[in-house]
Amino acid sequence: MIERAFFGGLLAYGAGALAGLIAPRRSVWPRILSCGLALLGGLLELCACTLSLASGATAHWEIPAGVPFLVYGFRLDALSTYFNLILSLLAVAVSIYSLGYLRSFEAKKTAGILGFFYNLLLASLTAVFTASNAFFFLIAWEATALSAYFLVTFDQREQTARHAGNLYFVMSHAGTGCLLAGFLLLSAQAGNLEFSGFASAAGGLTGLSLTGTRQAAIFLLFFAGFGVKAGIIPLHIWLPEAHPVAPSNISALMSGIVIKCGIYGMARAFFEFLGMPPLWAGIAVLTVGVASALLGVLYALMEHDLKRLLAYHSIENIGIILIGFGAAMMFMSLGHNRLAAIALIAGLYHTMNHAIFKSLLFLGAGSVLHGAHTRNMEEMGGLISRMPRTAFCFLVGAIAISGLPPLNGFVSEWLTYQALLAGFGATEKLTRVLFPVAGALLALTAALAATCFVKAFGISFLALPRSENAGRARESDSFMVTGMAILAVICVALGLGATLFLPVFDGITVRLAGAQVSGDLIAAGGLALSAGTGRGGTVSPAGIAALFVILSAIPALLLALWGGKRKRVTGPTWDCGLPGLTSDNEYTAFAFSKPLRMIFAALYKPSREIETEYEVSPYYPKAIRFGSEIESPFEERLYAPAQKAILMLARRMRAIQAGSIHAYLAYIFVTLILLLLYGVRS
Repeated sequence: MIERAFFGGLLAYGAGALAGLIAPRRSVWPRILSCGLALLGGLLELCACTLSLASGATAHWEIPAGVPFLVYGFRLDALSTYFNLILSLLAVAVSIYSLGYLRSFEAKKTAGILGFFYNLLLASLTAVFTASNAFFFLIAWEATALSAYFLVTFDQREQTARHAGNLYFVMSHAGTGCLLAGFLLLSAQAGNLEFSGFASAAGGLTGLSLTGTRQAAIFLLFFAGFGVKAGIIPLHIWLPEAHPVAPSNISALMSGIVIKCGIYGMARAFFEFLGMPPLWAGIAVLTVGVASALLGVLYALMEHDLKRLLAYHSIENIGIILIGFGAAMMFMSLGHNRLAAIALIAGLYHTMNHAIFKSLLFLGAGSVLHGAHTRNMEEMGGLISRMPRTAFCFLVGAIAISGLPPLNGFVSEWLTYQALLAGFGATEKLTRVLFPVAGALLALTAALAATCFVKAFGISFLALPRSENAGRARESDSFMVTGMAILAVICVALGLGATLFLPVFDGITVRLAGAQVSGDLIAAGGLALSAGTGRGGTVSPAGIAALFVILSAIPALLLALWGGKRKRVTGPTWDCGLPGLTSDNEYTAFAFSKPLRMIFAALYKPSREIETEYEVSPYYPKAIRFGSEIESPFEERLYAPAQKAILMLARRMRAIQAGSIHAYLAYIFVTLILLLLYGVRS
């Protein structure tokens, strides 16, 4: 049954891709067939994952590749099933959303092409999460990169889309080069390309171990290769460029699950392939995680493009996941397997939570773009009265990503805090200081994230419209709203029902951390979460939700009892004696973020420009224009000098490509001589 559902989902994705190409253009069929089959594929994969988790068994299938010693191998173990579950949930919601979103593409003859690459992306992602050997994994990895590239550059008329796609393509293939080198080193140790062989060679199954230089090299190669896809600092530069320009349903997938390919790879490599990770590796992952989380949210605060703001928050949440991973690696190095399992659960739970609420927010941003025709928050305002269902779904996502109770983002961040606090009491020497420092910076990150989404929701949906498009905005259709509503319900369910979901991680933590701790994290008969340690605390998301309901019901009850007979009077908002409030009196996104721009001026290095127009004399200004920009330190101080050096080296190497056949023969001859000498010496 699992096999039929799994391969049925892959076939549905393939049929959806084919239907997008062969269906009649400028009709409803490309949209209906490609999105409908993608929805079917997501449902079948969801069924396969549910059955696999329920049985607890590992399923493995192989298809001959037609090349000696190489096969297309699929494996549904606990980790791959978990990530495929996240993918299938998003595939269902985004496919329903796309049935409405792609209506506007029908007249342009492009709905079918978008449907083709959309289904190809879903199929390749499924293969990435379930590949059982390095050969098939890298094929699926490249298919994911190429399909994502064509989706990012879908609007070829936009120069920004072409630039973002090219940047993504270059960075992605640089990361693939690191992965290829890492897999070659592992295969030399294991003697094969199977993931099970890598785990055995690393000490995950048999006791052989990677140590010293080889282990360090493999760790760094995988951290860089998977880090590019995940968007960690400073390998993140493609992410805020690519996510905003892609179609909004694709932006949701890229932020929700494509960058999670990097997280899946890190989980597989760090905890399974490397055996016992060295302490310095855990410290490195924890440090990069803290830096990515804090810098990601700080740069998000300065953005006024709604989709670009959300892209920077993806970097922030990837950092939070890596904080959990880094702490788990440190605990394993120090012999605290139960604490490692708790930290690993925190990181993996936040992986799913981020996938759900960030996809919801990107779909909400797409709905706003569809209705108001702008991504600039300064041109929005007042959308809550024109798009109430979109506003409500976006608000649920904003609460979840801010880590506020009782939604899912709060649960995974609370577990991360508990793991870090436990680390201070369980470790010794200078290492113990890292845990409270990381916890304090994570708390700062959470506070800044809440501030950012007060800005994002308030400026976009509240007050008065700031443009004609915002004033004429209309609600999205039922398909788009249903896709968002599904993800909003999952945000609530993963928060209130966290104790019911935690046993899903048992198979993963037993395999990767050597401990099963879900029972220690469940308290009060499943009504509360526990820290899993003697000194930790407990919290009940369901209890908090019940308290909110009770407190909200009291004013309503009092109003019904004593206020029903009173006459209701409606009047204008107090306007400080002015003739009337207009959009010019509203708080802007720029003004909202200015205090933080001043506080963190050393990081932002803001520049300002003031331009004044005069009517008669300098004493009578006609108009004053103010502009401000912040520095992009990684692009300007890291990548720009590197690009300049590479181009300079390439110009100097041009002399080698002289066009002379005699020179090329000489190069070949010298190379053969050197290889012969190396062979004789070895």
